[in-house]
Amino acid sequence: MLKESMLNPDAAIFRQVVPAGDYWIRTVEKDQIFRIVDLEGNQAADTLFFRADDPAERYSAVDTIRAQGNVYLGLGSKLLSTECNVMLKIVADLVGKHDTLGGACATESNTVRYDLEKRTMHACRDSWLLAVAEHDDMKLTKRDITHNINFFMNVPVTPQGGLTFADGVSGPGKYVEMRACMDVIVLISNCPQLNNPCNAYNPTPIEVLIWNPV
Repeated sequence: MLKESMLNPDAAIFRQVVPAGDYWIRTVEKDQIFRIVDLEGNQAADTLFFRADDPAERYSAVDTIRAQGNVYLGLGSKLLSTECNVMLKIVADLVGKHDTLGGACATESNTVRYDLEKRTMHACRDSWLLAVAEHDDMKLTKRDITHNINFFMNVPVTPQGGLTFADGVSGPGKYVEMRACMDVIVLISNCPQLNNPCNAYNPTPIEVLIWNPV
């Protein structure tokens, strides 16, 4: 199910383009609206969420999937924390299907999936670790990097219960929009992956926008 937002980008209180392979971190306050835009299509935005006043409480893929009875996220999905509290709710979506099973690329997984030579390639986990190191005010550590959402990424489940990586189902200018149900730290790795078709082998920028409650 798709739904277009009624919010005007010109009215956003914050707006920033995040280059391919870069990270973005910021606290989104309760009731603010947060949008991620796939500027050129087929990009993957690997995203972590933490409770701002207690980062030990964070997004839980397990509880979110169990509560909604669906392995994919879309319009109306409530993103649950490890304490089963609603962190955010998807309120507008032009893609309709987002992955929370596939995890994030890392140097180790690049080696296992592709080739020993791929180990030195930049990965989402590297971006998150850099963000944690450069923003100690967020009080996050390496141990806080756990479940994530791969917005815009297409990860079909096979009949045998395995996962495959397929061409993205997003397109230029499509977006997903969420309302924060608590103050949340948002940490995005704009995926630099060059080895699977999640971003058509061509990492591209995303845009992040925030609106105050209306």
